[in-house]
Amino acid sequence: AEFGKQWYQRRVTGGDKRTETVENSHTAYEEASKIAQNLYPTHPVRLGLALNYSVFHYEIQGCPESACKLAKASFAQAVAELDSLDQESYKDSTLNMQLLRHNLTQRMSEQDK
Repeated sequence: AEFGKQWYQRRVTGGDKRTETVENSHTAYEEASKIAQNLYPTHPVRLGLALNYSVFHYEIQGCPESACKLAKASFAQAVAELDSLDQESYKDSTLNMQLLRHNLTQRMSEQDK
């Protein structure tokens, strides 16, 4: 998550283009998320997209509720479909699921403070 935060901050901060860049990023994530619905909930690309998009919500847009909602839904959908997980993508999928769960746990504990 720290890498994602630094990556976005380098590209988004500074100048008048911040708002435009954030809006364009949001639109791109929305479009990619619609396309990813065609993949299994356990697919590593779908999970990685959800992970990155939740970091975007939290770190760039300052929307912890949206970040937690997305991470929680993506994680729950993947857990419900674990039996569809093939051996080829097992490692990547479970890593993304662990990262989603970690970020969700961390953000929920930060909100409780």
